[in-house]
Amino acid sequence: MLNNLTQRLSKVVKTMRGEARLTESNTAEMLREVRVALLEADVALPAVREFIGRVKEKALGEEVIGSLTPGQALVGVVHDELAKLMGSDIGIEARQLSFATQPPAIILMAGLQGAGKTTTVGKLAKYLREQKKKKVLTVSTDVYRPAAIGQLQTVTAQVGADFFPSETSEKPVAIALAALDHAKKHHHEVLIIDTAGRLGIDEAMMQEISALHAALNPIETLFVVDAMLGQDAVNTAKAFNDALPLTGIVLTKLDGDSRGGAALSVRHITGKPIKFAGVAEKLDGLEPFDPERMANRILGMGDILALVEEARKGIDVAAAEDLANKIKSGGKFDLNDFKAQLSQMKKMGGLSGLMDKLPAQLQQAAAGKNVDQAEKQIRRMEGIINSMTQQERSKPDLIKASRKRRIAAGAGVQVQEVNRMLSQFDQMQSMMKKFKGAGMMKMMRGMKGMMPGMR
Repeated sequence: MLNNLTQRLSKVVKTMRGEARLTESNTAEMLREVRVALLEADVALPAVREFIGRVKEKALGEEVIGSLTPGQALVGVVHDELAKLMGSDIGIEARQLSFATQPPAIILMAGLQGAGKTTTVGKLAKYLREQKKKKVLTVSTDVYRPAAIGQLQTVTAQVGADFFPSETSEKPVAIALAALDHAKKHHHEVLIIDTAGRLGIDEAMMQEISALHAALNPIETLFVVDAMLGQDAVNTAKAFNDALPLTGIVLTKLDGDSRGGAALSVRHITGKPIKFAGVAEKLDGLEPFDPERMANRILGMGDILALVEEARKGIDVAAAEDLANKIKSGGKFDLNDFKAQLSQMKKMGGLSGLMDKLPAQLQQAAAGKNVDQAEKQIRRMEGIINSMTQQERSKPDLIKASRKRRIAAGAGVQVQEVNRMLSQFDQMQSMMKKFKGAGMMKMMRGMKGMMPGMR
């Protein structure tokens, strides 16, 4: 997502940093490049004009001109204005969901068909249950697509929230009011209502969702928009914003390969904050939207905070501590430990998930590497280890020619693949030996500073 924009703006940023002196001429040239990059990314023209105007005003101001490193100062201006374009000036409280109401807090989800609304309801229910510790009830008022009700029931069950059943013969407002009554009686703290979508804006849909809003008076009305729609997303957002008092935006499919102009345009057009972004298809692929961090990623500066958060979520701290104690006390790093390390990497989003959050320079350094091939290799290594007996995993020295043939057959690979995996394991084992004693203690002290819950 936004790769093309990131590449173009990264080049501009690099050029800016090399400028010892800023003039109207070279500033105009750089801003022209920025303008073209934004337009090619399908950012709405009004948003581009305002963005370029604000950057130019600040770039030619005394603060930047008088800087010791004006090129870097200009990069800072571009970053700040890009973040503002996506809502950094709104304030963090406005970008968070509000629960300041008598329970249940009602969240009404609006959007076109195909935007990922139903899946987003499931993701949001999971987020509220796990991150905010809320008791959540979901309900579908989409009586036009029987599959929509079944889909919501399935994803709700997967995330462990409660589901209120509905029928296609019922009226949407009646369904919503019945769900609200059920939520009150069963002490649910949040009620998320999935509404019907259409393939395009029409009067009937707008009347229906307006009636739902009037009957429920939700604390949050979120517009779910597909980031891959480009200019259409902006037009749709404007139509919904005119018909409903929206409180926020949810961008879906930010992990796609679209030009991504919606991410930079929707907030500008509606004036409403982007509250969440769908960053993966999995049900945990929803994260609060942070304009500053998104600006970092767009400008090729990476998102190191996101990397740390992925590490905190993905790394089993107890298992890491057990491994550290094992190595420290002279225990051998075996194939069970090796497999555990591969699993930890997968939990952090795999190599491709980590690459996306690295600064542009590091991404470019790895540009020649085939990340997909590397991830395929990791899966193959896991398969090879799974084909081993418990004894072989604990004592890899036992694995000789006949055992290698059996393991290769079980994993569906050639014996050479088994040899390659064992060679890589030997390298990892040698590295672990260096962590004994003081080296291990130093590593653990560093981990304690990064990981919560480690004392």
